[in-house]
Amino acid sequence: MIELYYWPTPNGHKVTLLLEELAEAGAPLEYRIVPVDIGKGAQFEPAFLRISPNNKMPAIVDHAPEGGGEPLSVFESGAILEYLADKTGHFLPRDLRGRWETLQWLYWQVGGLGPMTGQHGHFNVYAPEKVPYAIERYGREAERLLGVLDKRLAGRAFIAGDEYTIADMAAYPWINPYDKAPLDLQPFPELRRWHAAIAERPATRRAYALSKTVNPNAGQPMTDDEKKILFNQRAR
Repeated sequence: MIELYYWPTPNGHKVTLLLEELAEAGAPLEYRIVPVDIGKGAQFEPAFLRISPNNKMPAIVDHAPEGGGEPLSVFESGAILEYLADKTGHFLPRDLRGRWETLQWLYWQVGGLGPMTGQHGHFNVYAPEKVPYAIERYGREAERLLGVLDKRLAGRAFIAGDEYTIADMAAYPWINPYDKAPLDLQPFPELRRWHAAIAERPATRRAYALSKTVNPNAGQPMTDDEKKILFNQRAR
């Protein structure tokens, strides 16, 4: 049994995408969602911090780790994808070149696409005041990274080649996730083709359907109190 500590955000969607794809691939992992309402501060509860010390979701607890023993917890979305792919032998190639082709693009998303697109969204949607430099800076960087991905996808069905992998699952939720701060995808035909193909996958539809099940208010504007909880934390 996998306990998935989840809230419907781009990073949360990464893990449900993989778990639902594993069911499609004939390697299902039984999992149970434990909602972490980040707008109410559930990520700061001591029990959750023992699993995810950086107070971020998603996180998992695997109650049947390889080799047995005590339950194993994993935090950070990229690490979770790699762990579950290794556990099941799916969506991460076993050969040396295929594996590292996939992992380098997974880390590209974790270190670049996600943070830059996230800052683009923050300064356009959530910041209490408009900061033109930040809006321009992160908008341009997000678009640059979309261009990198568009070039990568030329001549390839998916990021690592012909096979759908955790690199695709990591990047997909971070393509234009902010309705109120849309990025222009028109210059990126390969990216649009790839994104549309993933959107049509049955596992993708099931994964995103979980949003409203877990949080009926998904997609609605944040309250001021929720913004304070999410964006004003300090070391103490």
